[in-house]
Amino acid sequence: MPPKAAGGKSKQIQASKAAAKGSSHGGAGRKKWSKGRSREKLNNAILFDKETYAKLLKEMPTAKVITTAVVSERMKCNGSLARKAIKELLSKGLIRQVIKGHGNGVYTKVQ
Repeated sequence: MPPKAAGGKSKQIQASKAAAKGSSHGGAGRKKWSKGRSREKLNNAILFDKETYAKLLKEMPTAKVITTAVVSERMKCNGSLARKAIKELLSKGLIRQVIKGHGNGVYTKVQ
């Protein structure tokens, strides 16, 4: 029986490893990072003018759910102004409190 050829299977394994190593980063190059999505800047008011204040007194007491976010979105005002508006509506008795959380609350219309 003649002696076996040295390195028969090991050469095949080395060749397959080299092919795998070369193909993993060969044509792709470096990773392309995606552009981060940017939200559009809201230009919300920091003070109520007479028209917006009248709209607040007319529309908000008829809403089913009143939160800081709802007031801010509908009246186009910032969050701190929306919180003050809710406190004023509450003190006038136009809305009632449903849930009181630490930083937010849920209010509804008075029946």
